[in-house]
Order: sequence, then C-alpha cells, then structure tokens
Amino acid sequence: MHLVTHGGDSGIPVLALHGWPVDHRLMSGCLEPIFARRPGYRRLYPDLPGMGRTPAGDAASSDDLLAAVLDLVDKEIGSTAFLLVGESYGGYLSRAVVGARPDQVLGLALICPVGQTLDRAARVRPPHVVLRATPGLLDDTDLDEAATAEYAEFVVVQTPETLRRFRDEIVPALQAADMAAIERIEHRWHLSEGPEGTTPFERPTVFLCGRQDSSVGYVDPFALLPHYPRATFVVLDVAGHNLQFEQPALFETLMEDWLDRCSAEPPR
Repeated sequence: MHLVTHGGDSGIPVLALHGWPVDHRLMSGCLEPIFARRPGYRRLYPDLPGMGRTPAGDAASSDDLLAAVLDLVDKEIGSTAFLLVGESYGGYLSRAVVGARPDQVLGLALICPVGQTLDRAARVRPPHVVLRATPGLLDDTDLDEAATAEYAEFVVVQTPETLRRFRDEIVPALQAADMAAIERIEHRWHLSEGPEGTTPFERPTVFLCGRQDSSVGYVDPFALLPHYPRATFVVLDVAGHNLQFEQPALFETLMEDWLDRCSAEPPR
C-alpha cells in the first residue's frame, strides 16, 4: 500500500483511513493542521487498494481491504498501541480494525462515518441542501464538468475555501481511482463479519456527523453508540459529508478534545 507518513519514526502512531473512493489527501488535509500543534505523534496515511497510488491487485471485497489494512498495521506499527481515525467508508474499516485489535487501539475517531449499512438506498439521510453559497462560484472554475457536479451535489458550504479544498483533497483522488476495481469490490462491499466485535470498545471515541450529510446521514451512526460507551457523538449544523472543511474550527476543536481524552487514559 502507498503510505505517506509524518512525524518521524517515534511517537504515538495514528493510522488514518480515508473514504470511498478517494485517497490519503482527504485525511492529511484535515489532520495535519492539528498535529502541527501537537508533537509526539507519528501519522500514517495509506491509500486503500484501488485508490490513490495503491494498485487494486486482486482485491475483490471489503474483507480483502481489511486484510490489507491489518497487514499494514503489522508491518508499520507492530504490537505498539495506536490511535485510529476513519472517514466515511474508512470509518467502517476502522470499526473492524478495532474489532480485530481491541487491545491495541488507544482511541477511535470517526468522521462522517457509514452507519450500520453500506447500501446507499438503505441509509437514513437528509436531502442535499446548500446553506452557504458564494454567488457565481461555479461559473468560472478550473474543475471539469464531473468534478463540478460532484461538488455541487454534496457540498453544503459552497465558498472559495471549500472549493479549494475539494479541488486539492478530493478531485485528484477521484481521478486516480481504479473504477473497475471499485465496482468489483462494491459487489462484495459488506464485510463477511460485522465490524463491531462482541465486546464494547471502552476507549475514547468521537463520532463527527453532518446534520446535512446527504451521503451517510447521522441517524444510522447514532445506532452504533451502545458499542462505544466512551463516545462523544456530535451532529454539526451547516455541515455535510465534508464537515472537516465546511466546519473546520469545530472539527479541529472536537478532534483536539478527543486527543486530550486519549492522552489522559492509563497507558496500555
């Protein structure tokens, strides 16, 4: 797997798993400003198979992607305890990583996570709305027609800054994705075993959901709370499936709180 790391070879590992079908830039774009203020962490940003610069190989299911992530943990982190951050589909895999390595994960952060089902038609989600818009923003842009439509369809706060971040953190990944592999994996998108293990995860957790998230919503993730008794669950207004750059100040504050809570826990 293609891997980008920051923070040197020491410090607490932080593994960040991006959504579908983007790449590591989505995660590093929102997390690096936070860790620039917080030394002592080694950040690992992989591209999942079939996305970014990681070839799909023979990956044909979410089980294969989970196996690739666990192999990465073994190779890059070993038996060291680590923090885990997952966005959207990356949150689905992150929950499964917790289930597979419950004694190794120090804390879990889920950003716009998929809830109990990956099936888009079965998700409980609000219709798309635009709550903040800069007039004429999309009249003269360097995005192609497909990227412009993607931005217009999902982004709730449509401003020059969110357009810049969409262009820098999402568009290149969409263009790099192996769409044949994406379609193949989606035929076996659900893990063969549910991501949650049998024992509740009793370490600091945070769910960050967008009130206007028309992709995954906030109702389905809320149903996961009984498994995470140490979870902060937040639904942000004026935020969709890209809440990390639609509400950046609140996002960073809540992620800082999660890191503080993780730091205050007894060591493993």
